[in-house]
Amino acid sequence: MLVDRPPPRRGLAPGLLIGLALLIAAAAASLAVGTQRIPLDQVWDALFHPTGTENDGIVRQLRLPRTLIGIAAGAALGLAGAVMQTLTRNPLADPGLLGVNAGASAAVVTAIGVFGIGSFTGYLWCALGGAALAAVLVNALGGSRSATPVRLALAGTAVNAALFGYVNGLQLVDLDSLDTMRHWSVGTLAGRDPALLGTVLPLLAAGTLLALALARPLGALAIGDDSARALGAHIGRTRVLSIVAITLLCGGATALCGPIGFVGLMVPHAVRAVSGSEPRRLFPLCALYAPVLMLASDIVGRVLVPPSEIEVGVVTTFVGGLLLIQLVRRRKAVQL
Repeated sequence: MLVDRPPPRRGLAPGLLIGLALLIAAAAASLAVGTQRIPLDQVWDALFHPTGTENDGIVRQLRLPRTLIGIAAGAALGLAGAVMQTLTRNPLADPGLLGVNAGASAAVVTAIGVFGIGSFTGYLWCALGGAALAAVLVNALGGSRSATPVRLALAGTAVNAALFGYVNGLQLVDLDSLDTMRHWSVGTLAGRDPALLGTVLPLLAAGTLLALALARPLGALAIGDDSARALGAHIGRTRVLSIVAITLLCGGATALCGPIGFVGLMVPHAVRAVSGSEPRRLFPLCALYAPVLMLASDIVGRVLVPPSEIEVGVVTTFVGGLLLIQLVRRRKAVQL
């Protein structure tokens, strides 16, 4: 494997400040840009001095919830991707590698097509349950306590393929629910119930805190199992808790906006290029920079084909596919 020389060690504060500035700019653009462009001064008035105008309604009722959901889901997916890549020691890993996103998708599609569930709250619990079941299944197939990164990756790939095959099959069989399943399964920030964010936020917060707490043991695990044991890390417990964190983050994000791919792949690579691979620096920066990518992709989808829009999941998949090709060609990835 050919890898680039590790970047110089940098402090966390500069990256956090730059990321915060980019996130504020992306959020402002998300509130201002769309089918109807609204000047930033009017956005400010709509947020803090509303007078009941049409622009007030667009900003407060449509774009603000969309932006907040994008920030929450983006942070969850970026952090989950960083945890995934550190856990498997595979730079090509993303939250879909262990079948977590596929499990959440399969559970929600089943809820729609088989049980007729149509509420966002129902999607949430189905997504979390499906993500958890998929993670447990992959962990069992990978060898449970004796699991290795390679075995986990292979088990996750198999489960991922099987579950998405099931999703596609169910969509073809249940034509009555096809439109609802298709709209949900693409991955979008539009048309989501703002109240759902309040339900999902505690779960995302728990997953975030758990992931950040695992930064040190995951850093030891990343240099090899034997070295991690020598440093006193509990390998089995660290892997199980990491999967719990990934399940909470991915299940919550999938319930919010559907399955969105490649955010967990792209952001850790971009952050790692300047911060290095140390999880205690990588994890918080990924959680901050991933919403920037999510909001930027959503904005691009809004302005490409007005008055219609392209779902954010389509945009991130296109950009992520190009990045994946570049990574493989430059031989930056760990080979399984």
